[in-house]
Amino acid sequence: MTIAYLNGTYMPIEQAKISPMDRGFLFGDGIYEVIPSYFGKLVGGQLHANRMNRGLQEIGIEIDPQSANWTEIASALIERNQSKIDGDSIGVYVHVSRGEDSRRFHAYPEGVTPTVFAFAFKIPNSVEANKSKAAGLQVNTQEDLRWKRCHIKSTSLLGNVMHFQQSQSDGVNETVLYNSQKEITEASVSNVFLVKDGVIYTPPLDNQLLPGITRHILIESIRKDGKYSLEERSIQLEELFVADEVWLTSSSKEVAPVTKVDGIPVGSGEVGGVWEDAMNSYHSHKFNF
Repeated sequence: MTIAYLNGTYMPIEQAKISPMDRGFLFGDGIYEVIPSYFGKLVGGQLHANRMNRGLQEIGIEIDPQSANWTEIASALIERNQSKIDGDSIGVYVHVSRGEDSRRFHAYPEGVTPTVFAFAFKIPNSVEANKSKAAGLQVNTQEDLRWKRCHIKSTSLLGNVMHFQQSQSDGVNETVLYNSQKEITEASVSNVFLVKDGVIYTPPLDNQLLPGITRHILIESIRKDGKYSLEERSIQLEELFVADEVWLTSSSKEVAPVTKVDGIPVGSGEVGGVWEDAMNSYHSHKFNF
């Protein structure tokens, strides 16, 4: 039985109860983060906390600063769950909803207290993750049909869920999304990178994609090491099919190579050397953020 956090109290997760009148349940009215850790050390802990706070500000949820110590909550959950979760690789999910209201009404209510919930769970360690990446991922592509505020890490994830479910139904690992101008936005649960002629490219941040923490750490790590040029620019869908390498990044995947897009091999169809160098850069610097 793992230990969760709910509104200031640590408790067995089976005892954590939230009202069905909570706006997180009724409307998906909230913000969340997933923070990975290895051997008790958070990866990008403060970056995740900052993004959580930006998201809460974007949707107008005001929270007592004493309840908003996200890295402290994450670290405390890791410590409380280390003996309960097999392995030293633990993820922490942190969720803040607007709170419980007395009625179902679309407008933001006044005088409600936000609900803060968090729990810990096992994630693959780096050795397991790298073994699973050896063959590379397969992805499909779809037009991005989600809302136009994808930079907010909202708990309203049905659009992402439907795109991801399509990848599962198609027997592949992920869905890469593109807008009406055939520009790559992101994948359903990941950011997207490609490599062409030794240069690394990724779409620039705007309202169409989430500012991924792993994305940020990877970009800064590559730039710090200086071995490759990296450009944030618009990427056309057709560029995926002529790329030398394609990668996906997320807190759970870290940096994952893609070897097929819509059934077409990426480059040689094998995991690329630039990816290996990028992964080394990422692992060298990931605890420095």
